[in-house]
Amino acid sequence: MKTLASLIVLSATLSPLTAQWPNRPTAGVPRTPDGKPNLSAPAPRSADGKADLSGVWRIHKNYLLNATPDLKPEDIQPWAAALYKRSADNFRNDTDGINCLPPGPKTSISVGPPVKIVQTPNLVIFLYEYQTLYRQVFTDGRGLPEDPNPTWMGYSIGHWEGDTLVVTTAGFNDRTSLDLGGHPHSEALRITERFRRRDAGHIDLQVTFEDPKAYNKKWTLPVDLDLMPDGELIEFICENREIKQHLVGKRQEEFHVSKDVLAQYVGTYGPSENGVVVTLEGDRLMIDPGGMGKIPLVAMSEISFSMEGNIVDFIKDGKGEVTRVVQHWTEGDRTATRRK
Repeated sequence: MKTLASLIVLSATLSPLTAQWPNRPTAGVPRTPDGKPNLSAPAPRSADGKADLSGVWRIHKNYLLNATPDLKPEDIQPWAAALYKRSADNFRNDTDGINCLPPGPKTSISVGPPVKIVQTPNLVIFLYEYQTLYRQVFTDGRGLPEDPNPTWMGYSIGHWEGDTLVVTTAGFNDRTSLDLGGHPHSEALRITERFRRRDAGHIDLQVTFEDPKAYNKKWTLPVDLDLMPDGELIEFICENREIKQHLVGKRQEEFHVSKDVLAQYVGTYGPSENGVVVTLEGDRLMIDPGGMGKIPLVAMSEISFSMEGNIVDFIKDGKGEVTRVVQHWTEGDRTATRRK
C-alpha cells in the first residue's frame, strides 16, 4: 500500500487540470469556416515580425517519471546516483512534489497542468497553472546574474535565432529534482530551451540539461507543446500533508527475475503511435509508456514491476505467451495489447 500511497501523491500533484472559460473564444486563434480552431494554420506573428508564442499550452511529450532516459550509469556521478537510489528506497517522501514545493527545472519537460505564455518585445512570461507559479524570460539583452542567489525557478534570459526563441536558465537551488523519479541536480545546473512554433497549434521544444557537478555529459530532450484553444488557467493549490504521513518505511529488495524471463516481455504494445515499448538493456527491463521516455522497471514478482511507483503487470495467455501489458495509474488502468 506504500507504493499506492506514493502514486496517489505524485498523481495528485501533477494531474492536469483543464480550465475552460465557457463560450469565450480566444482572440487571434485561426479558425476554419465553421468557427473551429485551425491548429494547422501558419504560426501567428507579433507586431515586430517575430513568431508569436502567446497562448495556453500543454506539454504533449513529457518526461514525468524519468528525465534521463538515455543516460548510462557512468554518465551519472556517484553521489547523484546514490541520492536517486535513497529517494526511491524511501518512497520519495523527501522530494519537492511530495512536499508541495516548486518543481524547478521540471516545468520545462513534465508538468501536466497548462502553461500560459505572454510575449512582449522585451519580456516573455510563463504563467504555470501548477502551484500558480511564473517565470520571467528577459529578452532585452541583459546577461545572467554573475553571482545569483539560488532560487526554485532560476533566472532566465532569451534571444531570437530566426523564428526560434532560445532561453538560458541558471541559478537554481538544489532542492528540486529533474523528475518524479528523484534524479537530483546541483546549483551548477544550466538549462537551454529552444522554442519554435511550428504552426498555430504546436510548439517544438528542445530542452538541454548541463550540470557538470552531477552528470558527466549534457543531454537534450525533445518536448512537444499543444495549444489549448479557448482555454484559460485556474488556481492550483498543492496539499499533500495528510497523505505524506503514510509514506514511511523502506522499499523492499528487488525480486530476482532471470534475463530469459525478462526477454519475454520485450516488444511493442498498443497503437503504432504513442504505443508502449518495452526493451531489455543489460539485466534491466525498460518501458516507454507512450512517448514519456525510457523508465526502468523494478521487479516485484515475475510478472509485476514498479515504474517509479506505478505498478506494471505483464499478462500471459493459456499458452504462456505475453499478450498484454497493464499500467495501474491512479486515474485508472491502461491496457495495451502486444503487436510484436
